[in-house]
Amino acid sequence: MTGTRPLISCRGLTKVYRMGDQEVRALDGVDLDIHEGEFVAIMGPSGSGKSSLMNLIGALDRPSSGEMWINGRALSEMSRDELADLRNETLGFVFQQFNLLARQDAFQNVRLPLRYARKEVGDIDARARECLELVGLGTRMDHRPMQLSGGQQQRVAIARALSNRPRILLADEPTGALDTKTTDEIMNLMQDLNRQGITIVVITHEAEVAEYAKRQIHFRDGRIETDTAHTDLKRASGG
Repeated sequence: MTGTRPLISCRGLTKVYRMGDQEVRALDGVDLDIHEGEFVAIMGPSGSGKSSLMNLIGALDRPSSGEMWINGRALSEMSRDELADLRNETLGFVFQQFNLLARQDAFQNVRLPLRYARKEVGDIDARARECLELVGLGTRMDHRPMQLSGGQQQRVAIARALSNRPRILLADEPTGALDTKTTDEIMNLMQDLNRQGITIVVITHEAEVAEYAKRQIHFRDGRIETDTAHTDLKRASGG
């Protein structure tokens, strides 16, 4: 990918938090490029800086110093409205806690962000159905979260994240609340989405989850410790 402009680029990123009279350096001068179509796992122990990095990539927080670009645009130069548009149009988010509306069924949960989308998304109902079918829940659209398994709830959350056709899917510990079999199913789905062209960044502390990614980046003490390509991708039996 040498010579192509990175989709995500970080230079000298630092993030410092103050806890009383103490200073905690969550990120300490991170340089990182992620290109379109990559599937990256960002790993490390608690406090290594991986979640802080995801918050910066997702435009949910600002660095203490350094710069970040998404698709060639510096986030520091964007207004609050432009950052909101970036989150709504370019980025999709998946979290460990599914964050679904308990009183809404799967279809309504996926449809909700489409109602507030600024870009043209076409037929909202058709797009919501398409996303649920994409994640294998075409027959569960009228089920509320409490009627779905943990894996099915995470699939709804992924469908919701995909509804606005993001270029980048950010997943923070997406399998942390799931058993091994369901983790395999969700990560196989992530691989399928990546093959369709979506750039995926997964934050995880689990080596088994990182084995699904094409590239593994290990953080320690706010810095990149290793950054390696991974060719022997894991794939669940029957997947």
